Amino acid sequence: MTKSIIHTTSAPAAVGPYSQAVVAPAGTTVYLSGQIGLVPATGEMVSDHFEDQVRQAFANMRAVIEASGGRLENIVKLTLFLTDLGKFGVANSFMAEQLPQPYPARSTVGVASLPKGAQFEIEAVIVV
Repeated sequence: MTKSIIHTTSAPAAVGPYSQAVVAPAGTTVYLSGQIGLVPATGEMVSDHFEDQVRQAFANMRAVIEASGGRLENIVKLTLFLTDLGKFGVANSFMAEQLPQPYPARSTVGVASLPKGAQFEIEAVIVV
């Protein structure tokens, strides 16, 4: 799949590893449910550390993407949910390391709480 990236100087430039907008060619659109830092084998949170939860949530998301026949480069839209926006830089850095360019579109939302006491959740839309 080839993504077309939309960029305009009439809107603020991306301030991280994301694009202003992404146009995906015809294909199958898959809407992934949010993933938190649960260990698949136990159903328990990987740890209380934010970084560990981000890493595990990304691993869980990758597993669902691969199960749907896709790869990380098929992501066209991500939404990040954080209980502490002060930790956004950590999530942003990890995302930049994990995702290939061109980056998908992305939104980040600060939330009061997440299931099972998670500090981070990620959801995606992919086109395969």
